[in-house]
Amino acid sequence: MRPWHLAEVTLKVVREQPYEVAVLPVGACEAHGLHLPYGTDTYEVTAVAERACEKAWEQGAKVILLPTIPYGVDANLLSFPLTIHVRQETLNALVRDIIASLERHGIRKLVILNGHGGNEFKGGLRDLYGQTSVWVFLVDWWKVAPDERRRLFEHTGEHADEVETSVCLAIIPHLVRMDDADDGAVRPFRFEALQEGWAWTTRPWERFTKNSGCGDPRQATAEKGRRYLDAITDRLADFLVALAYSPIDDWFPFVPNEVTP
Repeated sequence: MRPWHLAEVTLKVVREQPYEVAVLPVGACEAHGLHLPYGTDTYEVTAVAERACEKAWEQGAKVILLPTIPYGVDANLLSFPLTIHVRQETLNALVRDIIASLERHGIRKLVILNGHGGNEFKGGLRDLYGQTSVWVFLVDWWKVAPDERRRLFEHTGEHADEVETSVCLAIIPHLVRMDDADDGAVRPFRFEALQEGWAWTTRPWERFTKNSGCGDPRQATAEKGRRYLDAITDRLADFLVALAYSPIDDWFPFVPNEVTP
């Protein structure tokens, strides 16, 4: 039993622990190229959350890891069979109910650890401000260590690429089918504004990709995945520790009496 893992602990343990920070991982269920499983985002975000919470707990932080939400916003991948899509408003409603439960139980700090690029929580969290005493922080796990990402990987894409494939080789090697991997090639936009990123539109994944992958995974290794996970979870654990030890005062989450130009 891991005392920081809510799905594993008993009522006796929960009553004895003054938990300070809750962590809620959110994944997805969608096609991930020809070589990675549909649960990739959920496996990855759960692994990151577990390793970070364990490291934070070992440093004395009273963190509690909530069960992972295994579905996400996937309307633009529904052309691939058995991709499961939930609307953003459905996801937001579920998160609001979880926040209300945490507030009732006296936990006032929550980290939503997002594992899927299609999940957009910021708007819903802004709307929630002032309606709860719980401070909510949002972390996209793949953004935690951009320097290590650049250093370790040659072919960074977005989906079932070298990065995700390396992470999966490190955590679920038995579910990775490297012999089936293709090159992850994608179709470019016809408009320069979209190519440069200052204009945006929804990308129907069946038009954008060949087999749902985006980025060449064929240089992936488990060792790259382990190093990347170590860097991410070290930094995330440090954040959880800092949150756990920081009091919620009138200036939280800012430095009191300090304004920089």
